[in-house]
Amino acid sequence: MDTNKQTANVAAVILAAGQSRRMGQPKQLVRVKGKTLLEHTITNVRASGVGEIVLVLGARAEEIRSQVGLDGLKVVVNAEHEQGMGTSIGVGLRALSAGVSGALIVLADQPFVQRATLDKLMEQHRQSKAQIVIPMFKGFRGNPVLLDRSVFPEVMGLPGDVGCRAIFGDHTQGIQKVDVDDVGVLLDADTSADVEQIESYMAGRAAILPDMELREGALKGAVGELVLVGSGAMPAALAKLAHMLKFRVTLVDPLLRLDEFPEADCIVHVLDFSLIDSPDQYVVVASRGRCDEEAIQQAVASNAKYVAMVANRKRSKEVMRSLAEQGVQGVDSVRAPAGIEIGAETPEEIALSVMSEIVAVRKKGKSE
Repeated sequence: MDTNKQTANVAAVILAAGQSRRMGQPKQLVRVKGKTLLEHTITNVRASGVGEIVLVLGARAEEIRSQVGLDGLKVVVNAEHEQGMGTSIGVGLRALSAGVSGALIVLADQPFVQRATLDKLMEQHRQSKAQIVIPMFKGFRGNPVLLDRSVFPEVMGLPGDVGCRAIFGDHTQGIQKVDVDDVGVLLDADTSADVEQIESYMAGRAAILPDMELREGALKGAVGELVLVGSGAMPAALAKLAHMLKFRVTLVDPLLRLDEFPEADCIVHVLDFSLIDSPDQYVVVASRGRCDEEAIQQAVASNAKYVAMVANRKRSKEVMRSLAEQGVQGVDSVRAPAGIEIGAETPEEIALSVMSEIVAVRKKGKSE
C-alpha cells in the first residue's frame, strides 16, 4: 500500500510563531541531539505522507529563517502571534491550497512525533472521513490533531487565545481517537526542564515505564483513596493535604515517576481505572485537556464516591455537555468545577476547597 499517495491531499500546518516566554529563548531553536527542535519537527513531517507543509512563524521569524532549512515549505508570518495560538492556526489554514482535504496541526515544540504516527492519523482520516482525528497514548490525548476541511471555517473563526480544542465539544460524533505507541505525542517543550524530559524519554525511558508503580510502605490505615488524574502545582498541593487527612494518594499520569512526585503513594501510567482497586475512591481530574472526558467517564463507571474536575466554569461546562451528548450515565453527579466556593485562586487554596468538599462527601456518606 502506498500510504504517501493515499494521504497526499492532507497537509501539515506547523505552528512556530510563539514567543517562548517560559523558555527564555526561542524554543524553536533549542538544540536536541545536534538539531533544533524545529528541524526535528520539520524532518518528521517531511518524511510522512503529507502533500503540503505550511510553516507559521511570528516572533523571531528572521532569526529562525537564518538558522533552519525551510526548502520546500510554504512559510507565512503571523503578525498577530501575540494574541495567541488561535491566530496562528487561522493564518496557517488560510495559506493551504484549495484541494487540501484536511490538515495536521503540528506543534513546533513536539520534535519527536514519529512519522508512523502522522501517517496513521492521515490513514484514519482517509478511511473514516472524521472531522477530527486525535492521537491517544495510554489513554491520554496528544498532538498533532488532524482537522478535516469541513471544520476549517469554524477553527479560523476562533478567538486568538484558544486552540482548536475549543470546537471539539461541538463535534463529539465526528471525532476519531487513534491509539498510538508514540510518547512523542505528549512531549512538548515549554521550559528547559521539558527539554531534559524529552531527551530522557527519547533515550528509551518511556518504553520501560510499568503500568503501575507502588511506593514501598505506602500509607496504611487510610480513610480513603484520593485519585488524581494530572500533575502540577495544584495536584501536588492536594496530595500533601490528603496525606495530612490520612488519604492514600494515587496519581494517574503517563510520564511522571514516583521519584518525581513524592506526594504519591502510587502512580498509574495508563488511564485505566480497573487498575485502581479501592472501594473508597475520591477522584479529581486535573488533566488540563489531556483526558478530561475519558477520565471522568471511567471514574463515574468505577462507582467512585466523588468525581470532580478542576477547570474554569467554561471548560467544565464544555466537558459536561460533551459527555452528556455521548450518553454517558452519571455525569450529573460530577462536581465541575471542583471544590467549595471560597474564592480560591492559588494552587494551595484550590486544593483546600477541593479537599474540604471531599471530606464533606465522606462524612455525609458515613452518616447515611
